[in-house]
Amino acid sequence: MIERRQFSGGMKGKNLRYLNENPNEKAQMVRAGFLLLEHFSLPAFTQALDTIVTANLLRPGLFSSRTFGLTEEEVISDLGLVIRPDTRFDGSTIQDLDLLVICGGYRTELKATDELISLLRAASDQGVILAGLWNGAWFLGRAGLLDGYRCAIHPEHRPALAEISKATHVTSEPYVIDRDRLTASSPSGAFHMALDWIKGLHDKALVEGIEDILAFEESRYRRIKPTENICVSAPLREVVKLMDANLEEPLELEQLAVYAGRSRRQLERLFKEQLGTTPQRYYMELRITEARRLLQHTELSQVDVLVACGFVSPSHFSKCYSSYFGYRPSKETRLVK
Repeated sequence: MIERRQFSGGMKGKNLRYLNENPNEKAQMVRAGFLLLEHFSLPAFTQALDTIVTANLLRPGLFSSRTFGLTEEEVISDLGLVIRPDTRFDGSTIQDLDLLVICGGYRTELKATDELISLLRAASDQGVILAGLWNGAWFLGRAGLLDGYRCAIHPEHRPALAEISKATHVTSEPYVIDRDRLTASSPSGAFHMALDWIKGLHDKALVEGIEDILAFEESRYRRIKPTENICVSAPLREVVKLMDANLEEPLELEQLAVYAGRSRRQLERLFKEQLGTTPQRYYMELRITEARRLLQHTELSQVDVLVACGFVSPSHFSKCYSSYFGYRPSKETRLVK
């Protein structure tokens, strides 16, 4: 049996959902709850929730999620869509949470009942991480749970929060993570807030995989630019761009070094220090990743794909593909309609 090869850090995230790594390894599940207030921002809620759900797609069982309402009734979102929460938010639900997200919206009334204030304080006392979307931070501030914290809130509601929570540093940032408080002022902020929070819990490859699916959803159907999601120096970035532009006829390492104005040894050192792999290995990973995309999302034959990605023969292509994904390219799922 051929031992599976591992993608390097720079390419692992883009392929994480296809690798099925450590299927028997169980991480401790983080339990998230979303309190939906009347007229809550549906886009902000779905951005945060989708990030968590996508993490589970890549690594099943990392998170669980539930929705709550202040009553047993349905809740109307800012877009007019009606949502029926899973259950009413009360003291018994707090014990089963690690994260509680208060989902507000542009027309969400800034009014908190004594019961809600008490429940939020109880959640804080029990060590639940508290988050607020759109104007959700106002409710945390009203409960005195943002004193000494930095936070983000929609611009329309900054004055109101500053008035009732004078010990809070109200910022103009799209999102803020300050210790055990997470706040976002917009749907985009909600996405990056959730992503940054997950980054603090898990490895970089998982975050890159989530970004690849959500932030670059359209990239499934076009070339994924390998430099978009990796943090490397300018010289190395140029080399990766050259590799990306020359998949059909891969350049030799000496050619890449000349184009980059570096020696072969310098180039190898850059890859090792910044991407944890060799230039040849990274080049192969680029080609294999592109081959998978073409097999899934185009009608090209396997022969056309292997030629487009610089493989010299069907047997070589099949061997390389199997070594990374655990199955032959002929077994790849075609997703074209």
